[in-house]
Amino acid sequence: MENGSKETRQKIGPPQVLVIGFLTTILVGTLLLMLPISSQSGKGTFIVDALFTATSAVCVTGLVVVNTAAHWSVFGKLVIITCIQIGGLGFMTVVSMLFVLRNKRITLKNRLIMQEALSFRSTAGIVRFTRLIVKLTFIIEAIGAFLLSFVFVPEHGFIKGVAFSVFHSISAFCNAGFDIVGENSLMPYVGNGLVNFTIIMLIIIGGLGYTVWLDSFEIIKVKFNSAEHFTWRQAFYKLSLHTKLVWILTIGLILSGFLFFLIVEYQNPLTLGELSLKDKIYASLFQSVSPRTAGFNTLPLADLTEASQLVTILLMFIGGSPAGTAGGIKTVTFGVVCICAISVIQGRSNVVAFRKKIAIDVILRALTVTVIALVIVTSMLLILTLTQDADFMEIFFETVSAFGTAGLTLGITGNLNIIGKIIIILLMFIGRVGLFTIGVALVTRQGKNSQIQYPEEKVLIG
Repeated sequence: MENGSKETRQKIGPPQVLVIGFLTTILVGTLLLMLPISSQSGKGTFIVDALFTATSAVCVTGLVVVNTAAHWSVFGKLVIITCIQIGGLGFMTVVSMLFVLRNKRITLKNRLIMQEALSFRSTAGIVRFTRLIVKLTFIIEAIGAFLLSFVFVPEHGFIKGVAFSVFHSISAFCNAGFDIVGENSLMPYVGNGLVNFTIIMLIIIGGLGYTVWLDSFEIIKVKFNSAEHFTWRQAFYKLSLHTKLVWILTIGLILSGFLFFLIVEYQNPLTLGELSLKDKIYASLFQSVSPRTAGFNTLPLADLTEASQLVTILLMFIGGSPAGTAGGIKTVTFGVVCICAISVIQGRSNVVAFRKKIAIDVILRALTVTVIALVIVTSMLLILTLTQDADFMEIFFETVSAFGTAGLTLGITGNLNIIGKIIIILLMFIGRVGLFTIGVALVTRQGKNSQIQYPEEKVLIG
């Protein structure tokens, strides 16, 4: 019996621990949100609605079946923002910090889990790296809250204004998209430059990934402290290939999305048409950034043209970058697949970016994650199409939004039946935890069967 329990413990690896951690957090959040104290009416919340909200918060999605501002009490909102912070930082990051604060020893197994969760190079220095992440997270969120307070405090008074500022800063940095403004998200602030750019910067910084922060910071420090002068271009080339790809893809997707929305929606009277040029620029940029799994909107999404809705779906599917607070298949996955396709078209035998060869196992993982994501989205889309009374585009948008943990909707979330809510809950969980676990499992299993060689044979493609 003792041997059996030991074997079971040994079989539970980093992916399983992370899944159990997220499930436990969701369960606790659900139970707390079901309590009468969590709702403004003083009545208990239906279990499916509480589960939906807790999953959306922990998986930093932002889809809601009840109005966050109107339904939940102060206690309920505290539960939600705590779930968002845990989900954004990551379960193991929070647990590790609790261990550090209580002067508890962090075991090698915990270090391995932290390494996988944060996509860090090795277990050496992982605790110090985790401390740095937590410190930077709180500093960035505090700066964001301070800037937002210049808008919210004059509107709502000091206490409520500060609460609004802190809530939206955490929600934006964690790419969660929960807001307590009202039914129209941040649409009342479409022309407010401070709100727009503060939220945009929080979303981008949170979605870049912790390893990109560290790598970029180290290179900037070297540039300013180095005795020999070198340009920003030279500094850029000193970055790791991963960081280069993240920066280029992030900037490229934001700029291309911005130009697309500005051009396509420019004369749409229901979206940009009636706005001033300045507000059109703000709204187009926000609309380009927010689908990177942030969940806020300053335009009525249901009134966008179908072309804009389709581009928003694509941006939600790609999402943010690895080891950050965003969801989706991730920018680097998308980038590696595109680079691979270009290399094949050009007839190259190797996949190369910035004069660096991308390893074949990385390419295979990127293709695997993309294919699995497409299969999951297609399967769930089919089920939702058969069970929900809504237009196909609305269901398609909702499906990708849930899977990419984007939190944007065309307005059907509150009208989902129980089957629809459960499917969206599964999609949010898979989108936040599932693909990450698959990625970790693929890395863990890498090399196990590398010694086995089979005869090669070609098949016809296309």
